[in-house]
Amino acid sequence: MTTYSTTLSVNGIPYSLAFDASRNLLSVIRNEVGLTGTKEGCDDCECGACMVLLDGHPVNSCSYLAAQATGKEITTVEGLSSGDELHPIQRQLLDAGGVQCGFCTPGMIMSTDALLRRTPEPTDEDIRIGLSGNLCRCTGYAKIMEAVKATAVELSGS
Repeated sequence: MTTYSTTLSVNGIPYSLAFDASRNLLSVIRNEVGLTGTKEGCDDCECGACMVLLDGHPVNSCSYLAAQATGKEITTVEGLSSGDELHPIQRQLLDAGGVQCGFCTPGMIMSTDALLRRTPEPTDEDIRIGLSGNLCRCTGYAKIMEAVKATAVELSGS
């Protein structure tokens, strides 16, 4: 076992950590940092429940070594809201009924945030591509698509 010591920036907060160099980012975020909003679904890059943003880009944290995240800004679902106020994506998902079991929701939120930063006025095709790394077994995606569109309108001020 090779111990790796580093500082990871998670949601703008630096964490000085030591962990086995073979550990994935998901396990370090959940177990060392203590943020459990990022979910462990498949541990195989199939479901997107573990999606986080690294320097604004969506990444499956189950397949990304934590050591590789040194020097990058890691954003988890906890980092999007401000105090008790939900982020527009979170609120729109609730309002549209795009949340059922909720397991995929953190990953959907992170992928949506990345999508809307890249493409502020996404088409249906843009949304499908932007969320293609996230599986939802409950909603059928229609309400999620509706929430993404509503969030885009809200954020653009239109």
